[in-house]
Amino acid sequence: MDGKLKFLNLAAKWIFILCLPVLLLTISIVWAVNSLWLYNYGFEEYEISQSTGLAETELDKAASGLISYFKSAEEDINLTVTKGDQPFELFNRREVIHLRDVKELIWLNYRVLLGTLIYVLTYTGISLFRQRKESWRRLAQEVVGGSGLTLALMLALGLGTLLGFDQLFLQFHLLSFANDFWQLDPTRDYLIMLFPQGFWYDAALFCGGITTGLAVILGGVAGVYLRRTRQQNY
Repeated sequence: MDGKLKFLNLAAKWIFILCLPVLLLTISIVWAVNSLWLYNYGFEEYEISQSTGLAETELDKAASGLISYFKSAEEDINLTVTKGDQPFELFNRREVIHLRDVKELIWLNYRVLLGTLIYVLTYTGISLFRQRKESWRRLAQEVVGGSGLTLALMLALGLGTLLGFDQLFLQFHLLSFANDFWQLDPTRDYLIMLFPQGFWYDAALFCGGITTGLAVILGGVAGVYLRRTRQQNY
C-alpha cells in the first residue's frame, strides 16, 4: 500500500510539473488572441492599410470583430467593413470556413488551459492545506522545476522559430487542419492580407515572451522562498 501511495504521489508531482509549461503557454495564446494591441501592431508594422485600402478605423473594426467572434458561440463570422464608401463582406466562404477551424483550435486551447489550471490549483491547494513546511518547500521545488522546463521548451521553440519559422508554420497547418482552406491567395483573400506571415512570426515571439516572463516570475518567487526557508533552517 505504501508503494502504491508513493507511486501516486510521484505521478501527481510529475503531472504538476508537466502541466505548468502547458498552462503558461495556453495563457499566452489566450492573451495574444484577445490582444487588440497585437492586432493593431501588426496592421501598423506591415502597413496593412496601404496594402488593403482599408482605413485604420475599418481595420480596428475587423480586429474587434475577430476577437468578438472567437469569444462567441457563432459558428460562422459575419463581418462587414467599408472600402471606398462601399460596404462589403470582409471574408469569403473559404476564409469563413478556415476561421471556423481556427476557432475550434482556440476553444481547444481554452479547454486545455482550464484543465491544467484546475489541476495546478488543486495540487497547490492540497500542498498548502497540509500546513507543513516540508510540503510547501516541496511545492516550491516543483514550481521551480516546472518553470525551468518551461524555459527550456521556450528556448527550443525560440531557436526553431529563429532558424526555420517557415517550416514550423507549414507543419503547424498540416497537423492542425484536416482540409486545405488555410491555403489562401494573398492577392485577393483579406484574411492573409490582414495577417501576413511576418505577423505570425511576431505573434509567436509575443507568446514565447509572455510564457517566458510568467515562468521567470513563478520560478523566481519559488526560488526566493526556498532560499529564505533554507536560511531559516540554519
